[in-house]
Amino acid sequence: MDNIILFDGECNLCDSSVRFIINRDKGASFTFASLQSEIGKELLERFGVSKEMDSFVLLTNGKYYDKSTAALRVCAHLSGMWKLLSLFLIVPRPIRDYLYTIIASNRYKWFGKKENCMIPTPEIRKRFL
Repeated sequence: MDNIILFDGECNLCDSSVRFIINRDKGASFTFASLQSEIGKELLERFGVSKEMDSFVLLTNGKYYDKSTAALRVCAHLSGMWKLLSLFLIVPRPIRDYLYTIIASNRYKWFGKKENCMIPTPEIRKRFL
């Protein structure tokens, strides 16, 4: 299993991000699981990621990336101009992650928390673990 995205399944911003990725991942190269799911917890453990992780995580090629690095690496695979965002990987990680953390720390306040999970189409459902 390569290119797995783990996301906060209770976060509206994260849910919107997953939908955004699905719509721009023309090759369907990503699969998804929520951090709160059993498979999500199992994958965190398998990759040696802290169980306290509540960030966007990309698992690929036996490695994991989190926060801004994960998001920008995902952008590199998306269709259209979104690939250009991956150029921000040249910005030092502490600076990128500082900005990421500000948004992540306020995501429930600014974007709300989900009451219900999205109901994906059968085609999209195949992409969730």
